[in-house]
Amino acid sequence: MKDAKTEKQNPGNKLGFGKILVWQSRQISQSANLMVMGYLTIFCTDILGLPVLLVGTLLLASRLIDGVTDIVAGYIVDRTNTKLGRGRPYELAIIGLWVCTILMFSCPQGWEVPVKCAYVLAMYAFINSIFATFLNAAHTPYMVRAFNDQETYIKLTSFGGLITMLAVVAVNVTLPLLMSKYGTTAGGWRTMILIYAIPMMTIGILRFLFIPEKYDVDATTEKINFHHVFQVLKGNPYIYIVALIQFVMNLVSAMGIGQYYYTYIVKNISLMSIASLAAVVGVVIMPFLPALLKKTSIKNLIIIGFFVQAFGCVLCWFANANFPLLMIGGILVGGGAVPANMLSGLMIIDCADYNEWKGQPRMEATLGVIPGLAQKLASAFGAFLLGVFLSIGGYVSGTAEGVLVEQPESAILMLRLLQSFIPMAFYLLAAFVTRFYKLDKLMPKIRQENEERRAERKRAGENVVPAE
Repeated sequence: MKDAKTEKQNPGNKLGFGKILVWQSRQISQSANLMVMGYLTIFCTDILGLPVLLVGTLLLASRLIDGVTDIVAGYIVDRTNTKLGRGRPYELAIIGLWVCTILMFSCPQGWEVPVKCAYVLAMYAFINSIFATFLNAAHTPYMVRAFNDQETYIKLTSFGGLITMLAVVAVNVTLPLLMSKYGTTAGGWRTMILIYAIPMMTIGILRFLFIPEKYDVDATTEKINFHHVFQVLKGNPYIYIVALIQFVMNLVSAMGIGQYYYTYIVKNISLMSIASLAAVVGVVIMPFLPALLKKTSIKNLIIIGFFVQAFGCVLCWFANANFPLLMIGGILVGGGAVPANMLSGLMIIDCADYNEWKGQPRMEATLGVIPGLAQKLASAFGAFLLGVFLSIGGYVSGTAEGVLVEQPESAILMLRLLQSFIPMAFYLLAAFVTRFYKLDKLMPKIRQENEERRAERKRAGENVVPAE
């Protein structure tokens, strides 16, 4: 069995830019899909003519399925042993993810409301409850068996995250521009989605094609069963803090308030593409993450990030329609999001190390689906909350193509609150809960003792041959 020292001594296994780029290919594709999915609510309200509260309720209802499928997916991945490896085979789910996205945004306007609802709900469930579920469950098991080195994980998280962030910025900048050109007709929406789906499907399978699994990192040779799943869910409290962090981050972004805000308050959706450049601050921050992690903990960086985001939200309230001030607020929100978005993957690996330390199977897939489930619940609950808040504000859904509906003052006020004080409250709550993540202090001891146990098993001849 190869280990981290062997990896460092073998120049053929060096982690160069090309390998990082290939590894990030699927995450780039899936991240682009998340950006596109953020426009689903406005597509349903302003193109399909569905009431905003109904849309939010539908998306939330679909997530009830995820509570079952995510755990089942984690269980299946943790039990997978193929010639391709454990997590690698499930990378092909990226194709189904994009195919269903194309179909969902191709929903005919002429269908009756119940048929539209059923169709959107079915496609949304396929995307999130099946394809995204297996992609999320397989990610960590794939990574630890492809690299198996803590220093490499940090590089993948920082420099790999930098690549993904650049791709996300590109999508965020171009989407509003394309929406201003194509987003007033159903046919235009189909064209817009295809512009992203075709290249992203191709990019998304590069990791599967070129990155093999090479290492066996299992803590035990014991066969995984549902008893271990419940053991992990009950015995590892830290993974729920990771899940909450992901829930808050995705809840706010899933509200998709930006499209509405720039349409009805700034009154220029094209400016949203420029505002999306605020995420570039994350590109500047990410290369410094490895150095920052030598000076402080993951927990502290995430807490600081939440406070920065909260302050950015306050600025957005005072900005109103003032674009330069909105940009400053957006830069703070985007920069503050970097630690939580980029470092939670390392926290999942720490949780797996904790399982091993406690004498349990590592169960990376099961651990990974818990924050993954939180992300997906947040994306639906965010859309649901958006529907609730906009309905309270008296938002009027538009059905006429190319016509901007005049919104009442109550709806305008609600849009401003959704851009400022409401997300601020969520960020402060997440900062408070993150304080209880104590695992970072234990990790030096945990890693040392785990390595000693692995070495002892190796001496005793208990190694399992890794998948080729």
